[in-house]
Amino acid sequence: MSDRRVVVALGGNALLRRGEPAEAEVQRRNVLAAASALAALARDHELVITHGNGPQVGLLALEADAYKAVSPYPLDVLGAESQGMIGYLLVQALRNEFQGNELPGRAVVAVLTQVAVAGDDPAFAHPSKPIGPVYSEREARALAEEHGWTIAADGMYFRRVVASPEPKEIVEGDSIELLVDSGAIVVCAGGGGIPVVREGRRLRGVEAVIDKDLTAALLAEALGASRLVLATDVDHVERAWGTPAAVPIEQTTPWELRRWSFAAGSMGPKVDAACRFVERTAGTSAIGALSELAALVRGDAGTQIAPERVALTAP
Repeated sequence: MSDRRVVVALGGNALLRRGEPAEAEVQRRNVLAAASALAALARDHELVITHGNGPQVGLLALEADAYKAVSPYPLDVLGAESQGMIGYLLVQALRNEFQGNELPGRAVVAVLTQVAVAGDDPAFAHPSKPIGPVYSEREARALAEEHGWTIAADGMYFRRVVASPEPKEIVEGDSIELLVDSGAIVVCAGGGGIPVVREGRRLRGVEAVIDKDLTAALLAEALGASRLVLATDVDHVERAWGTPAAVPIEQTTPWELRRWSFAAGSMGPKVDAACRFVERTAGTSAIGALSELAALVRGDAGTQIAPERVALTAP
């Protein structure tokens, strides 16, 4: 395990905040703020960055469906498209951040990343992963009837949901590790990775969107990272979230955190991913606001998760 190696999983708010139009310039502007914080971390850490793609892959699906001359592209292809688009924005922003500071010429690389899942994963029969924009209930039900979608509540709104199987293997994991070992900052496994199944020695894309945080935990474990940071749009994980009795959780252990229930469509996967990483590696993880990224890595903000409370320290 490398004490300097950190995996940062950017939530969808790094590019699109809830309610914002999915315009390219809006995403470019938002990613600049994330890049500034990430570049500061790179001075002292080996940095690997993953990102969400829910709004983007949903938008690409809508655009593909609107062109009737060809069949709509499957979700694995759309996932690859979104990785390229978001990877480009992040890499360009990070390169520009490095100009004129003490890290000129630092390599920044985006890796198109496939993630293997089990072809018989039960998730294929029970869609649960939200993608695309939010809708009112009436809009969502009309679109579901028109397109054959499955929809589910997402806070006060509704969204399309698709299958979200468990990530089993980072196909390009060895290449990513070589890049990190060489000193590169790597953007990879976007949107949870391009979902594929193994059929003998061959790979085949499947219709799914893998949870980005579970993939980030698997990646951090495979790379021997000491710390996994899940950056989102809330300051802490909260008990009784959304109620007057809500209480922020600042320091905890996987055992303590798993005693509480969290929404499957939002905080649940983040909590599960953070706990898995700590349980499997004895490293530490954090969940909190992207705006507090440096403090999250230091252990001074958000919800900090360690094997034991007394062992909670920054890398």
